[in-house]
Amino acid sequence: MSVEIPDLRSQVQYLKGVGTQRAEILKRIGIHRAVDLLFYFPRDYQDMTERRDIDQLKEDNNLQTVVGVIEEWDTRSTRRGQLLSLAINCQDKGYVKGLWFKMSFIMRDFARGRRVMLTGKPKYDHPFWTMMHPQITYLADNENEDEAEPYLPIYSLTEGLKQFHLRKILRNMLPIYAPLLDEVFPESFLAEHKLLPIREAIPAIHFPPDKATMIWAKRRFVYQELFVLQLGLAVRRLQHRTHLKSSPLPIDQKIDVRIRQRFPFTLTKAQERVIKEIVNDMSHPVPMNRLLQGDVGSGKTVVAVYAMLLAVANGHQAVFMAPTEVLARQHLRTLTRMLENSQVKIVPLFGGQKPSERAGILQEIATGSAQIVVGTQAIIYNEIPFQKLGLVVIDEQHKFGVLQRAVLKTGGKFDPHYLVMTATPIPRSITMTLFGDLDVSIMNGMPPGRQKVTTYLAGPERRAAWWDFVARKVTEEGWQGYVVVPLVEESENFDVRSLQEVYEQLSTRFLQGIRLGMIHGRMSAVDKEKMMFDFRTGEIQILIATTVIEVGVDVPNANLLTIESAERFGLSQLHQLRGRIGRGSNPGYCTVFCNAVTEESQKRLQAFVKLSDGFKLSEKDFEIRGAGDLFGTQQHGMPPFRVANLVRDKEILYEARQDATNMVLADPGLAQPEHAKLRRQMLGRYGTVLNLGDVG
Repeated sequence: MSVEIPDLRSQVQYLKGVGTQRAEILKRIGIHRAVDLLFYFPRDYQDMTERRDIDQLKEDNNLQTVVGVIEEWDTRSTRRGQLLSLAINCQDKGYVKGLWFKMSFIMRDFARGRRVMLTGKPKYDHPFWTMMHPQITYLADNENEDEAEPYLPIYSLTEGLKQFHLRKILRNMLPIYAPLLDEVFPESFLAEHKLLPIREAIPAIHFPPDKATMIWAKRRFVYQELFVLQLGLAVRRLQHRTHLKSSPLPIDQKIDVRIRQRFPFTLTKAQERVIKEIVNDMSHPVPMNRLLQGDVGSGKTVVAVYAMLLAVANGHQAVFMAPTEVLARQHLRTLTRMLENSQVKIVPLFGGQKPSERAGILQEIATGSAQIVVGTQAIIYNEIPFQKLGLVVIDEQHKFGVLQRAVLKTGGKFDPHYLVMTATPIPRSITMTLFGDLDVSIMNGMPPGRQKVTTYLAGPERRAAWWDFVARKVTEEGWQGYVVVPLVEESENFDVRSLQEVYEQLSTRFLQGIRLGMIHGRMSAVDKEKMMFDFRTGEIQILIATTVIEVGVDVPNANLLTIESAERFGLSQLHQLRGRIGRGSNPGYCTVFCNAVTEESQKRLQAFVKLSDGFKLSEKDFEIRGAGDLFGTQQHGMPPFRVANLVRDKEILYEARQDATNMVLADPGLAQPEHAKLRRQMLGRYGTVLNLGDVG
């Protein structure tokens, strides 16, 4: 009789306690092989150190845990709804009752004699101890394994799979399969960075013997996940410096004077500093690869214009890309105004242009007579025949994916210099992951003349007073304003006010006689442009809009902003919207109204009212909501993190980034034998998304 040799690649159905039927269930959560199960980490732990015998229970505010066997249950109707009652027998020492309102669905897993654990705040109600809405955990039958664990792992499940199933399978397999795991870190690296070896860390993360070991096991995997990403980014930065070549675009005093003549104002210290960094980058034969973060209204466009004119002065073309046509047309107007009466030829390139118009523009690009091209992502998705592309500027970088950033670099003998900009301040830890291959410039100074914006969080009782204030400012002082609404039409799923409803209410009641307009993303480009023209020229006094006006739109006379259903927006988005006002000679006034307010949205809106610094707001937003809601990593092509959390683990991220940078500096191609496994893991996870090619 042959004995099967354990293999990490073994199909999960052959593991003890799995079988064909359960293997199909496990596949639904991505577990196909033995190794998948080893790395299917708990999402939380049940603290068994608070487990008590029934005679040790106390009436206090602490969570306590009891173990027993289900004896009986029933339901009855009450004024608060249906009440479910469950009685468990605690080793024949007495009974504890669990009580739940409106949760009768949990009865489907009840069975007499089944071992369970109840965790809650006990109260003595003679002759029983009771717990209201306790957490119920099912334990392996007729065994004391679960009770012996100080911290019981809690896994994400799917229908047909129970916690005790997974725990039992893992208990069986860990002693056999954990010793087969390969260590990717050299021994000296593990010791230097205080990392648990993989063969110790895997059992410890599933069944930690104590809290300290649990923390060290988690740290090992968080660090590894962040380190491998930072390794990929460090290699990408190195490849960029060593493999790519660009045309140097130097500056001299004559060019500098000619460019500055286009700006009828004094540049801020922040603008001067960033221009110096950009000029230095562009003077080298290695392509600039820089992210410019500037708070709303800090004057990033001026910096972009300086860089583009430097490219043109050196006989090269420049591209200015924006994520939406509204913003791209705004940039086109700004550039046309700033470069009026100059020799620089600017052309637009948008998705909906007539074929004949587009053909003429492409011809001008191909011959080099078009020196600056302004457009949307349409530029990325088409073969554009640039004659001599020297600089690519992308506005609102976070709306483009990582891979999209590389598209315009390919082809031709030289790669263009690359400047990406965002008015959405990005938390440092996000910058170091999604934009970790870029050099970063930060502009946090405001140009002279930017007006203060006063922000209010108002309840429904203040609505009439606010609209009265808006009407007076518009009719008596000629001001304009925006009203921002989250959705275009009513939705059964969200309690938000639609654009149409707001328009009708304002036109017939609060702002009767004031010229109103509407703009949203579903309108055609022509209709949007016509509406924005009417608003800029004052034909429309109040513009009711979706977030299509979120970035870049610049109407100096617009000083009033109303945001409906504000709880539906993130802090960074609210800050972007607020940046549309206070751009002229008058102060700005912003009022946010909200409907259903959760604790999280209340925190967010109070922070918005209190803080005006976009960088502080972005960190607060990140702290409250986490990374997923700010910039979905999926649109950037990045694989999601399994264990790392950029809010919780930012200190580990900073450490991992420095360590990865040092390793790549010491061993640029990760060619040393002790780094071979790390190199393989890095390429397997990030080789494609970071376009790493052949490392070394």
